[in-house]
Amino acid sequence: MTTPLEAAEPAVQAAGPGDERPTSRGTLQYALSKAGGALFSIAMVIVGTFFVFRLLPGDPVRNLAQGRNMTPAQLDLERHRLGLDMPLPDQFLDFVGRTLRLDLGTSYEYKRPVLDLIGERIGPTLLLVGTGLVIAVSLGIWQGTRAGWRRGSRFDRFSTGTSLVLWSVPTFWLGLLLMMVFGVGIGPIPGIFPFRGSESVDAPDGFAYVLDVASHMVLPCLTLVAVVYAQYLLVMRSSLLEEVSQDYVTVARAKGLRDDEVRRRHAVPNALLPTVTLVFMRVGFVVGGAVTVETIYTWPGLGQLFYEAIAVPDFTLMQGTFLLITVAVIVMNTLADVVYHVLDPRVRSA
Repeated sequence: MTTPLEAAEPAVQAAGPGDERPTSRGTLQYALSKAGGALFSIAMVIVGTFFVFRLLPGDPVRNLAQGRNMTPAQLDLERHRLGLDMPLPDQFLDFVGRTLRLDLGTSYEYKRPVLDLIGERIGPTLLLVGTGLVIAVSLGIWQGTRAGWRRGSRFDRFSTGTSLVLWSVPTFWLGLLLMMVFGVGIGPIPGIFPFRGSESVDAPDGFAYVLDVASHMVLPCLTLVAVVYAQYLLVMRSSLLEEVSQDYVTVARAKGLRDDEVRRRHAVPNALLPTVTLVFMRVGFVVGGAVTVETIYTWPGLGQLFYEAIAVPDFTLMQGTFLLITVAVIVMNTLADVVYHVLDPRVRSA
C-alpha cells in the first residue's frame, strides 16, 4: 500500500521541466522556423536601416568640409566620390549588394573600411558589456532568489524597491550623476575614478595597465549594471514565487529536507529557466544600450563610434554599426526562443 507522499512523488517528478526530452527532429524544425523568421527580420532591418538614416538632417559633404575652403565644384566632386549623387534606388541597391558580400563600405569621416573600424571598437564594447552583464546577472539572480524565498521580508522590500528606482532612472542622468559625484567630485567628496576614455594618456605596462583600464571601467560599468540588474532580479523573484507554490516543493519539505536544500536543489533550478532566456534576449539590447553609457564616458566602443557617425552624419558608418547591433538583438532573441524550447517542456507541448 502506497502512502500519499509516495503517490504524489511521481507526479512531482513528471512536472519537472527537465524530465521530458525533446525529439531532435522537433527541435530542429522549431529552430529552422525561428531562423527563417530571424532572416526575414534581418532583411527588413537592412531595408529600414538605409532609408531611416537618409531622413536625418544635415549634408555629410558640407559637414566634412567645415573649416576648408571648398568650391561648389569641389563639393560636387566629393559627393560623386562618396556616391551621394546617385539616384536613391541605385544607392539602395548598391548598399544591399555590398551588405550581402559583408562589405559595409568606407567611412566618410575616417576614410577607412567600416568593418575595420568596427573591429577596432568592438573589443572595448565587449569588455564593458560583458563585465556589466556578468555582474548584473549574478547580482540580479542572487537578490531575486533571496527576495523571492523570503517574500515580504525587509530584504525583499528594500532590494525590490531599490532595483525599481534604478530601473526607472534615465541612463544618461544616472551616468552624469555618478560622474559628478565620483569622477569630478562634489563638495567634500573628491573625485575618485577617472571618467574619460578607457585608459590614461601615460598608461603603464603589465599588470598596472590592467588596473588602469579597470579603474576607467568602474563608473561606466556601474551605470550599466544599475539600470540592467533589476530585470533579472524581478524575473527571478517572480519565477521563484511561482515555483514555491508548486506541489513538488511541498513534497520535498514534507520529506524532511532542509529549507536551504529545497531552495538550492529543487526550486531555484526550475526558476532559472526564464532568467536564462532573459540573459540571451538582453545581450543584444545591452550592446545597444551601451551607446548612451559609452557616449557619456567617451568609452571608445561601438556606442561612441555610432554617436560620432550621427554627428556628421556618416551614412556608411551609421548603417554598419546599427546593422551589427540590430542583428545581435535578433540573433540573441532567436537563440533565447530555441533554448527555452529545449529546456522547458511546457513550451514544447503548447
